[in-house]
Amino acid sequence: MSLIEHSVNVNVPVRTAYNQWTQFESFPEFMEGVDSIKQVTESRTYWAVEIGGVRREFDAEITEQHPDERVAWHSLDRPHHSGVVTFHRLDDDHCRVTLQLEYDPEGVAEMAADLLQIVRRRVKGDLERFKTFIEGRGTESGGWRGDIPGPHQQGGFGTGYDIGEPMPPQPVNPEYPPKSPLPAPGPGPVPPEGGPGTTLPRA
Repeated sequence: MSLIEHSVNVNVPVRTAYNQWTQFESFPEFMEGVDSIKQVTESRTYWAVEIGGVRREFDAEITEQHPDERVAWHSLDRPHHSGVVTFHRLDDDHCRVTLQLEYDPEGVAEMAADLLQIVRRRVKGDLERFKTFIEGRGTESGGWRGDIPGPHQQGGFGTGYDIGEPMPPQPVNPEYPPKSPLPAPGPGPVPPEGGPGTTLPRA
């Protein structure tokens, strides 16, 4: 599995950069080797790409998406890969876009492409072309502002809160504390455990 990371500063507001990135069908305009992308559902896309002379078609699922912050995905078919794009506001008119990609090459051609860092150069080139593309337009061609919660926000093992972040008050278990077998407080001695007529052991 190859880990690739690259960042680029873009001279547009973070909202503009994020909105344009959500227009997946425009990716072939600035991504090398991407022939076409079809938006199947809000969280599913279909890709046709070429890597190292090998054509591949696959479905990808968006696993987390938050406006102006991040878009994460993973492929559902081979070649296996996953990634996340994060958007960082620098000021009102500038932002930084960072792409992290984990890619698992397959076959001799794709392994050679990975060893020659073709994929790495493509990622860098794609971000630079995205910068040129959106700065040249000056505004986004569209934008999807929906939110797709990540696995830690869907009632899994996590709470959905970051470490150190206070959690809101939780509901009290109505069955707590458990009922006591002892009689309610009141005057008089407590009857022995065996009930009336029980002989207590002598000391």
